[in-house]
Amino acid sequence: MSFFKTDERLEALAEKALENCEKPFKEIDSITEYNTKKVLSAFINNSISESHFAASTGYGYNDRGRDSLEEVFAQCVGAESSLIRHNFVSGTHTLTVALFGLLRPGDTMLCLTGRPYDTLIGVLGIDGESDGSLKDFKINYEQVDLKADGTPDMLAIEQALKQKNYKMAYIQRSKGYSLRPSLSVEKIGEMAALVKKLSPKTIVLVDNCYGEFVEKTEPVEVGCDIMAGSLIKNAGGGIASTGGYIAGKKELVEKCSYRLTAPGVGAEVGASLGHTRELYMGLFSAPHVVGEALKTAVFAAALFKSLGYKVSPEVDAKRTDIIQTIELGNPESLIDFCRGIQSGSPIDSFAAPEPSEMPGYDCDIIMAAGAFTLGSSIELSADAPLREPFAVFLQGGLNFHSAKVGVMLAAQKMLENGRCNI
Repeated sequence: MSFFKTDERLEALAEKALENCEKPFKEIDSITEYNTKKVLSAFINNSISESHFAASTGYGYNDRGRDSLEEVFAQCVGAESSLIRHNFVSGTHTLTVALFGLLRPGDTMLCLTGRPYDTLIGVLGIDGESDGSLKDFKINYEQVDLKADGTPDMLAIEQALKQKNYKMAYIQRSKGYSLRPSLSVEKIGEMAALVKKLSPKTIVLVDNCYGEFVEKTEPVEVGCDIMAGSLIKNAGGGIASTGGYIAGKKELVEKCSYRLTAPGVGAEVGASLGHTRELYMGLFSAPHVVGEALKTAVFAAALFKSLGYKVSPEVDAKRTDIIQTIELGNPESLIDFCRGIQSGSPIDSFAAPEPSEMPGYDCDIIMAAGAFTLGSSIELSADAPLREPFAVFLQGGLNFHSAKVGVMLAAQKMLENGRCNI
């Protein structure tokens, strides 16, 4: 029985694409199994029980479920300490707390990966005086541009570190809305080693969004001091309905906690309000769900490459985050792709995404996200800025088989409107 109408030629291409996915899928399964065992071990080592799910209110003093969750998460990612809370409203907010928690007036931070993701521009204040930005608090920003091929310029980083003392070196793991390669944990470790060799006291902070559990190790396990991310991306496993995390060296996480709540109070307060169970469940599910998202990305790469589009990463490339880029070439194809993804979503499948202005972006953005949690990037979603080369950024998929339908319907929508040829 057929539940969705897709062209027979497209179905044949999909079958061939799946054959090309066999080897990458096997590697993904291996990483998923390793990370699942790692997370399960952390739960067992910390003797998690039903009592840890009890809600706290008010100040949230002595919330053992919240405190144990932070111990579990720290163990899962190889950190000394962590701060994992539903109070973080987004990845950008989480990173902002980390930046303001660690930097002081007169400090200078150096971004090692070129211009950061769009929503951080206002936080940094680098395109003008944003009210409440780091610039507004006399914290300076500098960056080392990427090389022409989109990879970190290690020589330029070395030269910058030799010329000035920086309080922080900032690394963005994922590509954001750019076409550069996302960074592997190995490459991040090389960058951290270079920083520590030339400037041992410089704090290495990693924006780890979209990268958790994609590899067997995390940035704080290879020499980085601290990292941060969102719980409605990988680390929340599609179950956490909001939140974020900061993890790394204990003294640095503590400084960040003072920014989240208040100096001298820090992580000791913060009522869980009944969110603890879903955060535990999300973390437990995260390695498997990330694996499903990776399979979705690999399949999309295989299918759209067979349709003649440029994809990044390639089908058999080592994955360092869950994002798949497909260069569609024109705004009409971009819109069709996103509408196709939306039509295959369990929520709001009837909606037709439209490009529109969004806070923190310098051009119209189109987003397809028929998700159980609003804005969740670990659920199947596709979004893009309407600018050259009109590349769509696909991510997520709670389970591969439903996400595959969404990818197929994206191709079908383009085919129906004459945007692609078979």
